[in-house]
Amino acid sequence: MKKKIGFLISDKENEHRRAILPKDIKNISNRSYMYFEKGYGSVLGISDNEYVKSGANVCSRETIMTLDVICDPKIGDANYINELADYSTLFGWIHAVQNKPLTDLLINKKMTVYAWEDMNYLGRHVFWKNNEIAGEAAVLHAYQTIGKMPYSDKVAIIGRGNTARGAYKILSKLGAEIDQYDRKTERFLKENLNRYDAIINCVLWDLERKDHIIYEKDLKKLKKGAIIIDVSCDKEGAIETSVPTTIEKPIYIIDNVIHYVVDHTPSIYYKTFTDQTSPVVSKYIDYLINGENDEVLRDARIINEGEISDNKIIEYQNRDGKI
Repeated sequence: MKKKIGFLISDKENEHRRAILPKDIKNISNRSYMYFEKGYGSVLGISDNEYVKSGANVCSRETIMTLDVICDPKIGDANYINELADYSTLFGWIHAVQNKPLTDLLINKKMTVYAWEDMNYLGRHVFWKNNEIAGEAAVLHAYQTIGKMPYSDKVAIIGRGNTARGAYKILSKLGAEIDQYDRKTERFLKENLNRYDAIINCVLWDLERKDHIIYEKDLKKLKKGAIIIDVSCDKEGAIETSVPTTIEKPIYIIDNVIHYVVDHTPSIYYKTFTDQTSPVVSKYIDYLINGENDEVLRDARIINEGEISDNKIIEYQNRDGKI
């Protein structure tokens, strides 16, 4: 039996990213099983009629909430999950590993969850471009917020993945002097903290670690007015003093060090994100509607009808006595 998939407008602040555009719906066989909340594309200048012309449906939010599958890029931050029917399927960024209340809710409601953060093809994250945009957007927004450009700044980037590549690309084009570090060179970074005007953290924090790369006591080693741009946004992760912020209020200051910890920077460039992401999402819609799993979806299914299938969740929450 085919499933109906609904596309909700995110209720997270300043979250304007959309999962799919009408131009990519033409590549989907089961278009008539796709339902979009009224006004879904308005922030992009796309009318409801364009979604209807593509072969999909437009309906109320209340109707979307009753459907089999819900797609929302920031679904892990949604406030509406408790209102969904039991045994619903979720498709979006979830980040359930460190979120005990969310995990409990998903389990109790017997949900099936496909996490975008775990969707990989041949070893590469299918949404790698989003990660690159995250690094680019964080650098641009953070520097805009503090009213300067990094023309002559000495900058340290922690990490060598897609997010770090995005940060490096922007900083290098704007004339910053850049040093790049990884897990093997953390100690070298700590010895040279006083050299940097900005530190960009792009490393995915290892949940087995109980330490930090930069402790609160280390802030005194940094230049007065230096900025930490924590793109990874792991609360008390690599940066002990990091607490996620919002696009509206992106920074705070501790010991004369500015902290920028916005946890959804790609939404700042939501049109670029949507244009890059839509073709990727379109590849998996027919599988979800038909109730089939290709290899990418199967590996990204972190919860199946209330049963945890992601070892990272089990290991992390068992370690802390959470399950």
